[in-house]
Formats: sequence, structure tokens, C-alpha cells
Amino acid sequence: MLTLMQLAVIADREPDDNMRAVQAGLLTGIGNIDPPHRTAHYIAQIAHESGRFKYDREIWGPSDAQRRYDTRTDLGNTAAADGDGYLFRGRGPIQITGRSNYSQFRAWARGIDPDAPDFVASPDAVLTSPWEGLVPIWYWDTRGLNAYADRNDIETITKRINGGLNGYTDRLELYTRTALVTLGYGPDEVRRFQADVGLKVDGDAGPMTRGSLHRELTGLAFAPVAAPPPPITPPSTPAEAKLARIAAIINEA
Repeated sequence: MLTLMQLAVIADREPDDNMRAVQAGLLTGIGNIDPPHRTAHYIAQIAHESGRFKYDREIWGPSDAQRRYDTRTDLGNTAAADGDGYLFRGRGPIQITGRSNYSQFRAWARGIDPDAPDFVASPDAVLTSPWEGLVPIWYWDTRGLNAYADRNDIETITKRINGGLNGYTDRLELYTRTALVTLGYGPDEVRRFQADVGLKVDGDAGPMTRGSLHRELTGLAFAPVAAPPPPITPPSTPAEAKLARIAAIINEA
């Protein structure tokens, strides 16, 4: 599991609450994203979507595209000039957008915790604990993105999240940084990694290098590890208790 400081190194920013929310979501174990090769893809994508964890909601101009959100029936928004575009603007690490996504997330959240907020009536509740860390996991899981992470298919993951390949170069860079940090390298130590695995040392994190990173991460996922010790103390805060309860419900399902 990536630490808060590792997330900060990947993003090249100081640790903040947005990173803490992402880490808290991963700690629940929901979505089976914890194998390292999946986590690397997951972190790379949501780091890009959130401006490297800088933003937890969409920056609103409004731009011409944002003005059209009100009539985006594909997003579940209802009618022109009724404010759905702004009301259901992007929130959370993966910037979910539109009435339909908020409604679907509400149903999913209440399936694991009946006390989950009504995200349609109160969209900003997406940004509360533990939901801010769980909303990108919901999106990732319900779109079946683990299957593409298992195949190291960054292009398809990007299209499933973005609808196209916007920001693809940055997503590739963030994948490389995440994979290197997960494997114990510095985020820019492409050359050292290439030398260690017998690749041509050119500092270019191209398809062959990303393929080798994926194989090394997959090896970590199946390496034998000692069973974790039982918890010594119960969760110390209400937020941690909520996360523990949600994880327990999922594990029993």
C-alpha cells in the first residue's frame, strides 16, 4: 500500500487532505485495487484527473463546454438553464460529473452503508469522509477497469475515464512515476530501473519500459508475504470507524 509520502512524491507536491482521502479509500480494500499493478494504474489516472491531487472539484468558468452541461442528457442532467450542469459538476479525485453519476454513486454507497448521504440532494457530500476516497473506487470498479490494468492497457483505461485520450502523455508519466515509487525507486529513476532489469538504458519510459514495470509490479502482487498482525487498538476516530465498518460489510458480501 502506498504511503501518504509516496503519493506526495509521485505528485511532486506536499501531502494534503486530498491525498489522505485517496489513501483512506484504498485502505478499505474495496474494489480489489490493492495489487500493486492495479494500484499503479489507479493512482496515475486519478492523479491526472485531480491535477496531481490539487483539486477535489471541477474549476468552473463556466467554459463553453460547461455551459452545455445543463443539456447533457447522457449525464442524466435534465433541462436547459436549470443549473444541473453546475450543481453536478465534477467532484472527488476522479471528478464524477452529472446527475446520473451522483445517483448511481448514491445507490452503490447505500448498498454498503445505509447511512450514506443523499449525493443527489447534497452533491458536496461526495467530498466528505469516507466518500471522497471511495467515489473513485466506485467509478473504477463499476467500469471494470481492473481488467484493463491487468493487461497494462493504459489507453483503454484513459478512454473509459475520459471518453478520449485527453492528457494521455501526463497519464503515462504518472503511471511511470507511480510504478517506480512502488518498486522502491525514485520517481524519475528510469535509467536505474532499466539497468536493473536489463533494458537498454536511455531514460525513455516507452512501451518496453512500461511493460517491464508492469511485470515487476505483478510479481510483487504474487510474492508471498507474512500474514498481517491483528489490530492492537480499535479505530481512533469516527471516520476510521466508518471506513472499518464499510470494509467489513464488503468483506462479508
